Amino acid sequence: MSPATSTPSLPSPARRRLLRGVPAAAAAIGLPLRAQPAAEPLKIGLIASWSGPYADYGRQFDAGIAVWLQEHGGRIAGRPVALVRRDTAGPAPELARRAAQELLIQDRVQVLGGLDFSPNASAVAPVATQARVPLVVMNAASAAIPSQSPYVVRTSFTVQQVSGPMGRWAAKQGIGDAWTVVADYASGLDAEGAFRDAFTAAGGRIAGSSRVPMGSLDFSAYLQRVRDAKPQAVFFFFPSGVMPPAFLRAWKERAMDQAGIRLLATGEATDDSYLAATGDAALGLVTSHHYSFAHPSDKNRIFIQRFRALHGPKLRPSYFAVAAYDGLAAIEAALTKTGGDAGGDKLVAAMRGMAFESPRGPIEIDAATRDIVQTVYIRRVERQVDGELVNREFDRYERVRYPA
Repeated sequence: MSPATSTPSLPSPARRRLLRGVPAAAAAIGLPLRAQPAAEPLKIGLIASWSGPYADYGRQFDAGIAVWLQEHGGRIAGRPVALVRRDTAGPAPELARRAAQELLIQDRVQVLGGLDFSPNASAVAPVATQARVPLVVMNAASAAIPSQSPYVVRTSFTVQQVSGPMGRWAAKQGIGDAWTVVADYASGLDAEGAFRDAFTAAGGRIAGSSRVPMGSLDFSAYLQRVRDAKPQAVFFFFPSGVMPPAFLRAWKERAMDQAGIRLLATGEATDDSYLAATGDAALGLVTSHHYSFAHPSDKNRIFIQRFRALHGPKLRPSYFAVAAYDGLAAIEAALTKTGGDAGGDKLVAAMRGMAFESPRGPIEIDAATRDIVQTVYIRRVERQVDGELVNREFDRYERVRYPA
């Protein structure tokens, strides 16, 4: 290794902790802790799902990043970009942790990013701390993640951030009691708690709750309990993918809406990437979320035009793509502010408090928490004149942060 490309290693105790479980051959390679010469690529390691039932998550990350790079000539703050990917094929914390170690040791990345599932992000956070590299979270939405490492910056959302406004909105509509149905994992419990707290604070009552095992597609027992209880509304949360369409179809098949029970959800239920496949089962569903393909802004219209020019009309951008696009925007703004210094402490410090316009609307990175502040929209699934289903925004809560 020439002096021009060598980088200092971590102090030996921290280095030993980071290298635990990494092949011995990789242990001889130093970790990048300082800015590389401007002519060298900025190496970004992405950890997400590119195979298995959640493969669309990684594909959306890639698609959003491709739009941003196309707009900026393939460079970040004047430097070429090298992307290195590691596939976890879903929630797999140990695999994600090992992938982060390999990206740092073997591939010498200077920024970690992606992270579609919260357990994976939580597993990677201590690795980022030990290596002192930024971890730009582009989806994982459990509220605790930024507190797990001072190097985490989130450009996506938190589950509480989008669930709380739905609780407030439901109470404002005169709904007096509601039942919650959520996936039984960290983000599902976050959604349940945030909706409950906001709804009851506004005068509503939780009639009951159900927690469904991750990946389960049989909702018959849960829906029977709801039908027997006869609440005015049901609020549900499942991760984007196979569970929400299955739940919506089961709801229609059991004629739950004809029983006079309103259905509410967060935007994972009508993820733009899956909405066409979900079909009429989603029509009329009211959700709360931070991005819609139909968001009416010039920034979003330009983003969609460029997205379709690159990826064709069949792939619709989802909130995954937008968060990845904004993740690169945040990295570039920070790298410009540091004068090209890619050191983790300086990059994270530069991201604190930044604000810019996203395809979803105005966003900020909270200076204290390193978490995102943004508008949360109340939307309804409608069919456009061209036949496409969209999430049409009709109400909003501005500058929402969690914790408030």
